[in-house]
Amino acid sequence: MVSSRFLSMLLSLILLLMTMMPENLAQSAYPPFLYHFCINERGNYTANSTYHENLKTLLSSLPSSTGNGYGFYNSSYGSGESSKDKVYAIGLCRGDVQLNDCRSCLNDSIHALPEICPNQKEALGWYDYCMLRYSNRSIYGMTETMPAFYLWNVQNVSASSLDGFNQELRKLLESLKSEAATGGSLRKFAIGNASSPGFITVYALVQCTPDLSEPECNDCLDGAFAQIPTCCNGKIGGRVITPSCNFRYEVSRFFNTTVVALPSPPLASPISPPPSTNTSTTPTGLKSNKSSTRTVVIIVVPIVITLALIISLYVCLKVRKRKEKLEILPGEDTDEIRTPDSLQFDFDTIRVATNNFSEANKLGQGGFGSVYKGRLLNGEDIAVKRLSINSGQGDLEFKNEVLLVAKLQHRNLVRLLGFCLERNERLLVYEFVPNTSLDHIIFDRTKREQLDWAMRYKIIVGITRGLLYLHEDSRLRIIHRDLKASNILIDAELNPKISDFGMAKLFVLDQTQGNTSRIVGTYGYMAPEYAMHGQFSVKSDVYSFGVLVLEMVSGQKNNCFRQGENVEDLLSYAWKSWREGTASNLIDPTLRNGSRTEIMRCIHIGLLCVQDNIADRPTMASIILMLNSYSLSLPLPSQPAFFMHSNVGSDMRLGWEDNSRVTGSSDRSKSNSAKASDNEVSYTELYPR
Repeated sequence: MVSSRFLSMLLSLILLLMTMMPENLAQSAYPPFLYHFCINERGNYTANSTYHENLKTLLSSLPSSTGNGYGFYNSSYGSGESSKDKVYAIGLCRGDVQLNDCRSCLNDSIHALPEICPNQKEALGWYDYCMLRYSNRSIYGMTETMPAFYLWNVQNVSASSLDGFNQELRKLLESLKSEAATGGSLRKFAIGNASSPGFITVYALVQCTPDLSEPECNDCLDGAFAQIPTCCNGKIGGRVITPSCNFRYEVSRFFNTTVVALPSPPLASPISPPPSTNTSTTPTGLKSNKSSTRTVVIIVVPIVITLALIISLYVCLKVRKRKEKLEILPGEDTDEIRTPDSLQFDFDTIRVATNNFSEANKLGQGGFGSVYKGRLLNGEDIAVKRLSINSGQGDLEFKNEVLLVAKLQHRNLVRLLGFCLERNERLLVYEFVPNTSLDHIIFDRTKREQLDWAMRYKIIVGITRGLLYLHEDSRLRIIHRDLKASNILIDAELNPKISDFGMAKLFVLDQTQGNTSRIVGTYGYMAPEYAMHGQFSVKSDVYSFGVLVLEMVSGQKNNCFRQGENVEDLLSYAWKSWREGTASNLIDPTLRNGSRTEIMRCIHIGLLCVQDNIADRPTMASIILMLNSYSLSLPLPSQPAFFMHSNVGSDMRLGWEDNSRVTGSSDRSKSNSAKASDNEVSYTELYPR
């Protein structure tokens, strides 16, 4: 009762103090960027340093200047061309934006970007109407296509209209590119529309920073257009945004045609590279700004101190009251509470450990980049996953993998040691697992002969326990979404370790199902409801696990099971054999020893996992019981998903498998977009590069 009354008084006091704050302080929040980048590679600055003061001076004067009269702002501040504390900035507004909206957008940017990137000397931020970037190097006249990101509309163009839509879109973008590139040194911007078959009108906008030459603008936009198959192929809208150019298209008009013809520019020569500015120059209004700042400090400091004292008193009371009740819950692993900040590696440390990422240290090539073996100075062996710049895994997947794996600790999950995000490099540092991945063993005839049934059964049980931990026993509920043989690492004691959490999804503990507009994973392992509708749950992982169990028993890949001269899909053959009472034909001929009853039970469990009906598939907790208790009777399996009847020829089956991949490699993970819901609402999904 006392604590509730105290909390009510505290909240009332806070509200009272907030009403006393200056209006400009109460409204200090700025809208979030579409996307932003804080570039660590260019170095950091400290608060109140010379660079920090130069940056504040430069940014404060940027929106108030006239720019070039067409929404382009280019300036610098600092003493001497080679000064390490000199700051360069560029602002660019969309060509259809009015001057007042342009300045308002830039005003938000100059406050929001330093807050988000408080120490980085180089940063970029994009709103819908403008872009702001600053650096400690000259960026005027430089064509830069990285860092970049893209967005797309989740709705698809109808299949009957797709070819015509793509053709008209390509022609429209090429026409607008030519118009924008020849726009001169004041503005390089163009908008337009075109009609495609099916009565679809597509609207598009392209823009380059006007400091680029005509060929440079052409090249920049060509590179952006080349990303359409990756970001938004078949979508009714999309955009690719880079520091030097961008484009967007939609099936509804999104630009303002009435303000494209901007007022005549001021009678000045075309914009030239920024002149050297002396640090002693005081911009207009700086004195009044200092006075305003002093007033704000006088008002705010006592308020902050008072609030801090009140909150500290309240926290002390709460802690003292609960001190006797504090205990560690059973099974709570304190290592799970680690944050990614404590795991960051220096790039040079990893470069030395991997011998500068030499080919001799390369362990393999995956869908998202290469994996290298390394050795730290303390003698610890590590595996470094180096994500390629052009990989399908962007910053979202990278941060997702770090945040998830850093919180997971289990003997059957690969252990994340750290990560690195600098110099445009994204690196994940894992424990080194000596026996490579399961696919290199189980699908190699010579190696799998050394893997008897006891070893295979141990691996199956270990994978089961790892998935059970992800689904039910960890502090989080996680759906892996890309479980397959190549993502199971085998250590020296033949313990399996589930790896690659770049595609994983986090659930709250009482959540059972989710939908996504980005279907990721590998065909053959993907559950039908997920592959076709984007619906995923713990049962999606169960399906993948069932495929994996059947592969372990047969020693063959799911998409090309060989029986004599015939090549079939593994699930179809397993179901047909089970139904005909010849399931033993599925067993790998190299398994000369081992319990046939145990093997047949695993086939039975595998078929239960791949059933078409989601509700019929067992949970991982049930599977553990099935594996450990032979007294537990198993239900009869029903027909699996993607079952192919015997009248379908092997050539067609193999063709279906080939056409389903993103690349020629069957282990390459798939990443695309699908409609997320059945309603008519259109929205855009972010996907950074």
